[in-house]
Amino acid sequence: MSSRFITTPIYYVNDRPHMGHAYASVHADVMARYLRAAGHEVFLLTGADEHGEKIARAAAQAGETPEAFVARHASEFEQAWHTLAVVPDYFVRTTAPAHKAVVQRTLQRLYDAGEIYLAEYRGLYSIGQERFVTDKELVDGKLPEDRDPPIERTEVNYFFRMERHRAWIRDLLLAQPEMIQPPQYRNEILQLLNEPIGDLSISRPASRLSWGISIPWDHEHVTYVWFDALLSYLSPLGYGQDEDENEDEAQVDHDPHGAPRHTSQTSAPSRRQSAFERFWPSATHVIGKDILRTHTLFWLSMGHAMGIAPYRRLHVSGHLLGADGRKMSKSLGNGVDPLEAARQYGADVLRYALVREVSFGFDGIISNTIIEQRLTRDLADDLGNLTSRTLAMIRKYREGIVPSARTDEVAERAIIERTEAMPAQVLALVEDMRLAQATELVMELVRHLNRYVASSAPWELAKSAAGDARLDTVLYTVVEALRAISDLLAPVMPAKMAELRGLLGLDGAPRWAQPWGEGVQAGARICEGTLFPKPQASPTQV
Repeated sequence: MSSRFITTPIYYVNDRPHMGHAYASVHADVMARYLRAAGHEVFLLTGADEHGEKIARAAAQAGETPEAFVARHASEFEQAWHTLAVVPDYFVRTTAPAHKAVVQRTLQRLYDAGEIYLAEYRGLYSIGQERFVTDKELVDGKLPEDRDPPIERTEVNYFFRMERHRAWIRDLLLAQPEMIQPPQYRNEILQLLNEPIGDLSISRPASRLSWGISIPWDHEHVTYVWFDALLSYLSPLGYGQDEDENEDEAQVDHDPHGAPRHTSQTSAPSRRQSAFERFWPSATHVIGKDILRTHTLFWLSMGHAMGIAPYRRLHVSGHLLGADGRKMSKSLGNGVDPLEAARQYGADVLRYALVREVSFGFDGIISNTIIEQRLTRDLADDLGNLTSRTLAMIRKYREGIVPSARTDEVAERAIIERTEAMPAQVLALVEDMRLAQATELVMELVRHLNRYVASSAPWELAKSAAGDARLDTVLYTVVEALRAISDLLAPVMPAKMAELRGLLGLDGAPRWAQPWGEGVQAGARICEGTLFPKPQASPTQV
């Protein structure tokens, strides 16, 4: 069993969670669940980025202190992940004392090593992105993702010598082409690295912005929010802490079925258990393309200066678009509220639609219409109908008792071989964050089973005793294949697949790559129920 470390973005909590947040977190959670099911020790991290100028301004506008403002919004994010069945092992908050200590120790070490210096800087500053920008980044006088144009600002800041590490980053990305996925984002960064990237301003005068972590050797300055936030990938792992600082910290904990138990910011894996050494080498970051530069130019250069190995993989998502084809935005009013969608359709249906509809790394539309289409076509018509008609036939023809398979024909052997090969095929796609393709692979099996039922015509076999053996085999084959499908789709739809296992008469958690015939046992009693109610019911032939 290997250890795996997966992170979502550390979300900037100046507002409530939106669909882009949900998209990244659901993908990270699904990946974590698949890897955990396959036997890996997984640590899934998410959290709240709580410092910076935007937070201070938003808190002032809300009439709250920054502390109260971020506590309220961080709680909203935690509750949102609970609603969407996203179960992190750790929720980091950048206001936590343990995180602050990591940031200040790291700053001091880099300063002592000559990686940080004081200088005056004059340039264009984006309030929205909380960084200095260059003229060539501007479109019509502002950054594309900002509402307002940057302002000219002159101030004395501490700078990190980011340019010093440019050649190393470029060599790294050339030597490890798989490191950033999809590859177009690696190419974008390589293009930037052909020219100087400059040094990074990593402090703000406390006289202007007091809401931040103090520079340890100069309390007249606070730490730049991005330098602070990126280190939150390390602080939950106990990076840089002495053993005696971790005596009260807890280990990653899981329930008996392998699902992680949520831990608060006051507990994390202990340094005594070498959490950093165990998890960091496998670090996989899941981000949106709007924070690509910070996770490459900033984060890789910081890690190199700190003397830690770079992350293993950076998975970069595209933008979610509204029904109008434009990027979802609050100002345009073209977004879908993830929490409202979860209430309307169910969290599992939303999770399925997010994973299946928009291939990770590319822009794609998410709307209520699209969610409803996935619910109706994929889940109700394909998987739901297969389940309901199979259960109905077992009730009608075998009094609700699963029969034994009594014949062995080409059609059944093909299904068995396909089903047993699928866990490895799905896992390979998951490793590359190709969750849409992994899910579609399973749904192709669902459609194959629907064709198998249609061609086998159990309702015709039931008309005479001569068809009994064949009827038993068809019914058992579909039931056992549905069991395998419940295992394969459990990371995407944990609650619905638990419901499916219950309908099949199974107890307990899913089992990854369970051999054929060891799931649903002959003689088991199936249950009644509708897995995915159709918006408009239609008669089913049984």
